[in-house]
Amino acid sequence: MLLVNIDYIPGKEFEVLGVVKGNIVQTKNLGKDFMAGMKTLVGGEIVGYTEMLNEARQIAVKRMVDEAVEMGADAIVNMRYASSSLMQSAAEVIAYGTAVKFK
Repeated sequence: MLLVNIDYIPGKEFEVLGVVKGNIVQTKNLGKDFMAGMKTLVGGEIVGYTEMLNEARQIAVKRMVDEAVEMGADAIVNMRYASSSLMQSAAEVIAYGTAVKFK
């Protein structure tokens, strides 16, 4: 599945199938919270959270692609990520874009 964050694919004509999305709500675990708290004392990257969000983005993209495959799409254009905090210990990551079929 071709994923691009622009609204066209050079040299390709396509028909729009519709919006597709994939999301996940990820929670922190006690170990990561403790280590993050310790890291705030000295500063720097909180690697545990970075890894958690990278994994969440990968899962969200897979779910988006699965939805596009079900629609018969060849590509997803204008693909984007968004995230939000749902509560103190949980965040949502969503991947979304427009599923298209090549002509």
